[in-house]
Amino acid sequence: MSSDLLRALTVSTAMSIFLCPEALAQSAPAPEAEAGTTTSEENEEAQAPAGGTQLDTILVVDVGAGANATAGANLITIDQQEIDRKKPQDLREVFSGEPQIAVGGAIPSTQKIYVNGVDENNLAVTVDGSRQNNKVFHHNGTYLLDPALLKAASVQAGVAPADAGPGALAGSLGFETKDAVDLLEPGRNFGGFVTGIWDTNSETFTTGVSGFGQQDGFEYLGYINYGRGGNFTAGNGQEMPGTGTDLISGLAKIAYESVEGHRFELSHEQVRDDALRPYRANVYIDRGAEPELRNYDLRRQNTVFTYTDTSPEGWWDPKIVLAYSRTQIGTLETDRTDANIVSPTDGATSSFNGKVENRFALDIGSVTAGFDFYNDRADLDYLNSTEPFFTDERATNIGAYAQARLEPFDRTRISFGGRADHQWFTGVDDSDWNNAGISGNISGEYDLMPEFLTVKAGTSHVWGGVPLAENYLQNPLWTYGDGPEPVTSNNYTAGLEARYNGFTFEANVFRTDINDARLPVFGRGAPVPAFTSIRTLDLVSKGWEIGGRYDWDAGFVSVKYADINADVDGKPADTEIGRYLTTPLGQIVMIGAGYTFDDWGVKVGGDIEIALKTDRTLVRHDTDPTSAKKELPGYDVVNAYVEWTPPSKPNFTLRADALNIFDEDYTDRAAYGQDFAELGPGNEPHKDPGRSFRLSVTARF
Repeated sequence: MSSDLLRALTVSTAMSIFLCPEALAQSAPAPEAEAGTTTSEENEEAQAPAGGTQLDTILVVDVGAGANATAGANLITIDQQEIDRKKPQDLREVFSGEPQIAVGGAIPSTQKIYVNGVDENNLAVTVDGSRQNNKVFHHNGTYLLDPALLKAASVQAGVAPADAGPGALAGSLGFETKDAVDLLEPGRNFGGFVTGIWDTNSETFTTGVSGFGQQDGFEYLGYINYGRGGNFTAGNGQEMPGTGTDLISGLAKIAYESVEGHRFELSHEQVRDDALRPYRANVYIDRGAEPELRNYDLRRQNTVFTYTDTSPEGWWDPKIVLAYSRTQIGTLETDRTDANIVSPTDGATSSFNGKVENRFALDIGSVTAGFDFYNDRADLDYLNSTEPFFTDERATNIGAYAQARLEPFDRTRISFGGRADHQWFTGVDDSDWNNAGISGNISGEYDLMPEFLTVKAGTSHVWGGVPLAENYLQNPLWTYGDGPEPVTSNNYTAGLEARYNGFTFEANVFRTDINDARLPVFGRGAPVPAFTSIRTLDLVSKGWEIGGRYDWDAGFVSVKYADINADVDGKPADTEIGRYLTTPLGQIVMIGAGYTFDDWGVKVGGDIEIALKTDRTLVRHDTDPTSAKKELPGYDVVNAYVEWTPPSKPNFTLRADALNIFDEDYTDRAAYGQDFAELGPGNEPHKDPGRSFRLSVTARF
């Protein structure tokens, strides 16, 4: 055991003794809403047994496509209680405590999510049920989210149900934003809040304001958030250029629900990050005439219309979703040999998508059936004065699906389903290619010892069609030969969960095989043919996770460990070959604790992230840059918080977060470029922030 790991475990043990000394003397009774349990109504909807979900799950929620619990699958839910405890400011903080989910990137605009070591672009990702198509530029993140009004996030790692949507090669990821009814206090028809947050490291101030209400069946919500600040300093005292904050986001929702239960909802979400970034936003590379920094204008929008019946009867329980999402990045490209040649460049991806489905209630569970579609587009405007060009790729898909969630026998829950998809793909040269395929999944769980031990397993085969290429790599000279190959995958997962008197122990093993994953290049010689658009790779990501958690009336302590390794074309993956596929993760430990002093209105807690060093990155791939490879060092990062809501003023909350308390000098494990000794002259990985104190205040009315 490394000294870093030993120190972190010692800190966590001391924290748990401080927070819950009585836990060492005797086992506390299980709390009324123990982690991993659901209410009877939620069990009827999701077919999720007590203890059948991930460790941090308090209840199962419907979060976007396919997020209903699937028996036997590896479900990770970050619910409202977890979000309220964490008060996350970016995606990495949303998923803190979950070693299976790595978020790489030091700033929100470069963050990418990896589930079981697989890039989120290989998952069916939705926001409020709307499909996301965000693969714009590999030096940026693929999804910029402001978590201030996030209600829940749900991940089905590996095996996903058929109603998760098309392209769920390695699972599904769904985000759901709050509704007015989630924010209104009991007995009130109108409310609002104002927040202010100050970060001492970057001297960033963020403020948000929201108003919401309901009347005569109508609901409305409006929210706007603005942040502005400077560069942050890493743990070694070095200022990191291009890490300032200039972000604005907003959310608007309106809904109407009739007395019969017909609910119509329209929402629009928009985020913009417009600031100086490193020339390659997620890594520092000095390449001749290229300047150190350039402006990135990143914009994302998501518009969703949803119809549901909140009072379903018999077999009639419909849902209709119609949505449009778009992500755009505009910046300036400088010629590597002549700084006087500057080309405005703009890339955008969009998705017009929707679904119509119905849930058929049965005596032993339910069957959800329907059809969905998407019309995705990725285009690039390159306005070079000597040879400007415009390129685009397009894909349209229609799918039909059915998913059963049943409890056919006592102590047994199973889920199985399938979908058929037909895709029409159009290349940059207007060539058309039609493909079709079938996907299937089956999973289940069985209570070996009721209320104590559950075993579970699942497997799936997924046909994903031909994915669109990244915008900033598109080339008008691309050729498609005999046609791009549809990507497919096979997933396997198995595990067990034990529960006793407030203690929960869980272990899972998993494997994902993705075949013919598309990774084109702009134009390069051997071993990749110049100007080809159909380069494909095979990915294998596998590993295991164990975790334990103790919950009592006023708090919890949890420890989780994951060991995740990924290979591309039979060799250990690195951050270059793994673009849009994977990233080297290795062994990661997450430790967390929290305690509430109800009489005082005080909450305290903290978490520790530990990454152990790995040398699997030393292996070279044929298409890697010529620079030497290096191993990834280990690190441990400790955070803590205290939050106070005065009992005499329950609408006022003060919070203080201490982040990276020991000022660790590190680059997070899922970040790009840190495994290469030199990607170019002056190459330097993008370090994460050093010690910082975040002070926040919230006033509700």
